[in-house]
Amino acid sequence: MDARGHIFDIQSFSVHDGPGCRTTVFMTGCPLQCRWCANPESWIYGKHLMFAQASCKWDKGCDVCLSVCPTSAITMEPGQPPQVDWNKCKDCHDFPCTSICPNRALKQCVREYTSEELLQILRRDFSSWGSNGGVTFSGGDPITQHDFLIEVLKGCQKLGIHIAIETSAHFPREKFLDVMQYIDFAFIDVKNMDSEAHKAGTSVGNELILDNIRALKQSGWKGRLVLRQPTICGYNDSEENAKKLISFMKENDLFEINLLKFHRLGQTKWEQLGKTYDYATGGEMTDEAMTALQSLYLDAGIACYIGHHTSF
Repeated sequence: MDARGHIFDIQSFSVHDGPGCRTTVFMTGCPLQCRWCANPESWIYGKHLMFAQASCKWDKGCDVCLSVCPTSAITMEPGQPPQVDWNKCKDCHDFPCTSICPNRALKQCVREYTSEELLQILRRDFSSWGSNGGVTFSGGDPITQHDFLIEVLKGCQKLGIHIAIETSAHFPREKFLDVMQYIDFAFIDVKNMDSEAHKAGTSVGNELILDNIRALKQSGWKGRLVLRQPTICGYNDSEENAKKLISFMKENDLFEINLLKFHRLGQTKWEQLGKTYDYATGGEMTDEAMTALQSLYLDAGIACYIGHHTSF
């Protein structure tokens, strides 16, 4: 095993990403760029920097990062906090600023793993999962790192580990189905049933995603599939969108969906990456609006879970 993958977080004892207690592996790379994304650090495949200005002690006289930055990407004007030139920063590979920063205001948010290193972590966590747990691959979108993921999935299968995935399904069909043959449980997002609206919110249309869901159901795949929708006021919360998704689900023998209430938990990450967060205002869903949408699915005979209340 010599494949290498880029991972930005590994969370043990996760209880919301599939059945039982699980280890969730967050992998970098994603074919979508959702305007509300909670993990924008996943968009960049390789190692990169994040700067938490609120943790920086520049006002106490600390400027140690300036002397070690090999690309001169970090600068500081008198009386002002450090500024990061992100175009210069992307040419760095070692990020010495992260090692010297005493307050962890600068951090490298991606680590490279071999497939065997990752499998060793999963073996370590195995005894804590219980009878229903396992591993969930998330991101970003793990299928972006297809070759590395396949090698890890084969290792998991040999160990008898229950495997779940969270994916956009926006990949060539052959690559998508190649991964899914190893998957026991899947969350697949359908952000909007209108392709133009889907593209406005995510940078891509929805045709490939919907076609891959159809192909998966027609392939004879034996796993469990739950569709997901991050539900955002003014974007995909209409009754019309829900009815279109219900029709699609009925046509493809799908009877489970998870509606996730919009949140801004990723906003600080956008700021730490020097990005502008479009949903700093707006998008909020009331509990009443979420319940009304849920009723549409329930009335159509579809199991609809709100938030983390998915029935595993």
